[in-house]
Amino acid sequence: MTAFRTLAAIIGLCLVTAIGFVAIAWRSPIAPVPPPNTASFDRELLRRGAQLAAAGDCNACHTAPGGRAFAGGRALPTPFGTIYSTNITPDPDTGIGQWPEEAFRRALAEGVDREGRQLYPAFPYDHFTLLTQEDVSALYAFFMTREMVTATAPENEISFPLNVRMLLAGWKLFFFRQGPYQPDAAQSAEWNRGAYLSEGLAHCGACHTPRNRLGAEKASERYGGGEIEGWNAYALNEASPAPVPWDTESLRLYLKNGWHDAHGVARGPMAAVVDNLATTPDADIKAIATYVASIAGPVSAERQQAAEALVAAARNPAGKSASGTETSGEHIFHATCAGCHESERPLPFGGVNLILSTGPSGPNPHNILNVVLWGLPPADGARSPIMPGFAASLSDQQIAALLSYVRARFSDKPAWPDLEKKVREARNAGRPDTVYPAHGIDPAEAMLNRGEGP
Repeated sequence: MTAFRTLAAIIGLCLVTAIGFVAIAWRSPIAPVPPPNTASFDRELLRRGAQLAAAGDCNACHTAPGGRAFAGGRALPTPFGTIYSTNITPDPDTGIGQWPEEAFRRALAEGVDREGRQLYPAFPYDHFTLLTQEDVSALYAFFMTREMVTATAPENEISFPLNVRMLLAGWKLFFFRQGPYQPDAAQSAEWNRGAYLSEGLAHCGACHTPRNRLGAEKASERYGGGEIEGWNAYALNEASPAPVPWDTESLRLYLKNGWHDAHGVARGPMAAVVDNLATTPDADIKAIATYVASIAGPVSAERQQAAEALVAAARNPAGKSASGTETSGEHIFHATCAGCHESERPLPFGGVNLILSTGPSGPNPHNILNVVLWGLPPADGARSPIMPGFAASLSDQQIAALLSYVRARFSDKPAWPDLEKKVREARNAGRPDTVYPAHGIDPAEAMLNRGEGP
């Protein structure tokens, strides 16, 4: 009898817990509405929404390669399976055309869609929750005035039980803190504006912070570097591998132009970010740079001296190795790379001086390997550096030898292990669509930012 009572108590407790969890996880649908009249939105609100959407890099995730702007369908690989971005055009059947602003606001602030479904944090609502009501209204106006596109994303490829969306409510209990952004009274207005944009709309930490096994950003390693779609998002805190420390001005120029002489060029997903920031007001770019530069803290005198020595060395390149005997990697470098990277032509017309580039000093060779294999082709309608790829002309062994030489000559870090295996894996994976900005700015968005259009 005692055992029966114990079992009954356990079952009862489980039922109560399950009912309580469902009560917490369940969210009511929000009634659909007819698509709003696009003429009802104030033009200044639309212009502001266009700038915010660009700063948030919305097109990068919500546009499939070769697809229509914001129509969704892009595959977003995660450790738990592939998630496909949704259609956020105002199409009433497959997009968000029937969403009232209340539903749009709930998705950004709480991670719940109009139908009441919990959203996967691949949609970074843990950052978007910081947005002000005014900015959400501007974004809503912008997306509701985009071209309607009828497009249904493929079903997510997430295995049971992770495909049960209600479980995401449990994830939120541990890892999600609802906004909005609270200014830091000890900091300047510019710093707070930069923090609001970086932590919120631009969701910089979504890429630049490592994640735990449950896919949440590690708060203890904030901006400590992450990996996304085969690329490194380098650490921006004190662990930054940049040979020359970033400061506000270098970050401002990098975010505005996509390159900086003492750091290199934007590539991979970051290239799309910079492409979108081309329409962001200069004051906001400066604010982002001010905030991000503060993350690493003050630069030590020792590191500053080392950086100055590197800059001096870059002005007077040593050329071939002092031994006078070329290794195979060194020979390949002088035959294929030195013509641009040691030409002393400044960016963007010459190659970055690799002694200053973060690539050779990175924690792994992913970024520099992608660029060597696939190059940096010109992007239609977007600013971009150009470099040929060597996948067709160099073998795995030759590329591994080249990268080994570049690592040894242009950094003070230990050799990357298993280089030939990494080259083979990267080649077999094929060229990522993030080699360069794949989509650029939506033409209507660009017109709004320029003050053109109806």
